[in-house]
Amino acid sequence: MKINKVLFVVTSHDELGNTGKKTGLWIEEFAAPYYKFHDLGKEIVIASPKGGQAPIDPKSDLPENRTEATIRYYNDKDTQNKLSNTVPLSEVSESDFDTIFYPGGHGPMWDLPDNKESIKLIESFINNGKPVALVCHAPVALKNVKSNSGEWLIKGKRVAAFTNTEEEAVQLTEVVPFLLEDMLKELGANFQKGEDWMPFVTRDGLLITGQNPASSVLAVTTLLEYAGRLQEAALA
Repeated sequence: MKINKVLFVVTSHDELGNTGKKTGLWIEEFAAPYYKFHDLGKEIVIASPKGGQAPIDPKSDLPENRTEATIRYYNDKDTQNKLSNTVPLSEVSESDFDTIFYPGGHGPMWDLPDNKESIKLIESFINNGKPVALVCHAPVALKNVKSNSGEWLIKGKRVAAFTNTEEEAVQLTEVVPFLLEDMLKELGANFQKGEDWMPFVTRDGLLITGQNPASSVLAVTTLLEYAGRLQEAALA
């Protein structure tokens, strides 16, 4: 299958639990995959639960977290404008896109697990044979997604996501509504992980998941390589 149009889904949530601190999208997990697709000439639309400004976790722009991609983003007014004017999830349709990509950050832990539009979108992409990729905390969006059989989509599937030990390292174990690794295991996922903070991505059928910020570009590469293999098989 050919990937021409990509839907990014980002969080609208900016409150870090009851800490009084801000959270949102981890900008590296958006910027690095965005530019990977962008530089290959893909058409990209960014959507979020509420539409409008997508909140960016202020910690993700601290000097120690800056990367080539985030520096590029902060010098790119066009892309900043896109992220300030995201499309509401209720206004996008799977039929208009070839794939869907969810960057993480802690924001998704609050506004994506139960979002009906997001759940419906993921189910629709999978049911129509289109790859779905989620990175870091974004696999939380799989929490209430079901397969055609009525089972949890992730039951028995290899899934990676931000690990309990990584959550402990950032001292947010008691702040997040639940631990992502634990939730995925409880729903029957075959949870996979690499070393903390190192790139790690797993694919199970159309589902591609990455462990942490370092895994975001690898998730895109894995998605594009898999789509290429599907296209070759279709032409064979």
